[in-house]
Amino acid sequence: MLRRIVSDYPLLIAASLLSLFGVAMVYSAGQTDTPTYVATMYRSQMVWTIAGVLIAYGVTRSSVRFIEWMTVPLYLLSIVLLGLTLVIGKGAGTAASTKSWLAIGSHRLGQPSEIAKVTVVLMLARVLASRRDAPRSLLDLWKPALVVGIPWVIIMLQPDLGTGIVFIGIFFGMLYWSGVSWPLLILLGSPAVSLVLSFSTGLWGAWFFILVALVLWYRPYLVEGIVLMMANVATGVVAPLLWEKLAPYQQNRLKVFLDPSADPRASGYHVIQSKVAIGSGGIFGKGFTLGTQKRLAFLPEQHTDFIFSVVGEEVGFIGVTVALTLFLWLFFRITQISQRANDSYSSLVAFGLMTSWFVHVLVNVGMTLNLMPITGIPLPFFSYGGSFMLACWLGVGVLMRISGEGRGRTKIRA
Repeated sequence: MLRRIVSDYPLLIAASLLSLFGVAMVYSAGQTDTPTYVATMYRSQMVWTIAGVLIAYGVTRSSVRFIEWMTVPLYLLSIVLLGLTLVIGKGAGTAASTKSWLAIGSHRLGQPSEIAKVTVVLMLARVLASRRDAPRSLLDLWKPALVVGIPWVIIMLQPDLGTGIVFIGIFFGMLYWSGVSWPLLILLGSPAVSLVLSFSTGLWGAWFFILVALVLWYRPYLVEGIVLMMANVATGVVAPLLWEKLAPYQQNRLKVFLDPSADPRASGYHVIQSKVAIGSGGIFGKGFTLGTQKRLAFLPEQHTDFIFSVVGEEVGFIGVTVALTLFLWLFFRITQISQRANDSYSSLVAFGLMTSWFVHVLVNVGMTLNLMPITGIPLPFFSYGGSFMLACWLGVGVLMRISGEGRGRTKIRA
């Protein structure tokens, strides 16, 4: 007997409006004074969107228990596909130097990392939901860290910093939703903070003093505390060495984040043109397909990583507000779904998918405004890309299934 169709209209409407908005902007991104191959990409985007909707429909005809049962094989498959990228992977666009796409010859088949974002959420939810209590120590986090760490290492070997950031966001977001205390989350992330602050001896010293106070207050196991402090000292010491190991273009990307004018014709070009485009849009924008920065092809990768710049230039502050409001509506609805889920697994999956998209929006929009370093991360439902669009709608299908089976307001255990 066929299952009834699950309809979560707020979720479906928000995702559909974002996709339609995105297809329109991909079409506009291709309307340049000198025609390029981008001019016809909106057709492929429409096909991928329709395929994604069909996949979402198929998922809604299954059950959450079936999704949970398929979690392990799907996770293992995604790890295998990620591993293959290191052998036959190729790059594209702003990620031309990576091996993110599976390819046969010159033909790219897709990005396994996009599907891995979904499977990692499923697997991490299964591991966290199998516990009777939320993790209370760093030692309790070894299984969740392994689930995320294996694909993260492969992705960083490609290397793909943007996707790596998304995986870190998923990890911390789902740990928080599972009930892990904020002091433990800070302790867990402290080595990364030490790495970032190591460029300033004063800032690193102040952070280390705060960290010591936090360790004395939280009182982790003695071995954990010692390892944690050693890790922070080590990251502070090796940061200058890591900087020297970075390729020149990687160093320039970080430098232009602080001062785009330091290299305006190369590494700083992207963000300078993006800010000019968004700023020139004003309140109402220059009009659909009429953006001058876009039409003159000054905007780099304007159909993928910098599509938000096209939104700002052509539909202005009003259009940007509409787009961000749709994303906020989507995130709010997913949060409601996670709160009303029947069990911890479903709740964690919903929140994990929301966290993944939130990190994408945060980094992508911040990148176009020079609030974040350029990492080549797409905007959900907007940026051109088949595997990413399929992954987004796969997530929508899972969320609709969880919403359809949710009853009451089951809370995640604290």
